[in-house]
Amino acid sequence: MPYSSFSDGGGYPDGLKGLDIPDFGRIIAVADAFDAMTSDRPYRKGMAIEKAMAILAEGKGSQ
Repeated sequence: MPYSSFSDGGGYPDGLKGLDIPDFGRIIAVADAFDAMTSDRPYRKGMAIEKAMAILAEGKGSQ
């Protein structure tokens, strides 16, 4: 599943880019990033939902 592909063609496993990345893979990538930012970890507290949303909006089209 190509959820680790980036819009610019970087990532893996297939080097897909832009709209060649299946919708499901793009949705999973956003959900994974959001979860990573907002979840508490042993080494840090999760960030506020509003901050995570702002970071996702800033990165739109780049990852």
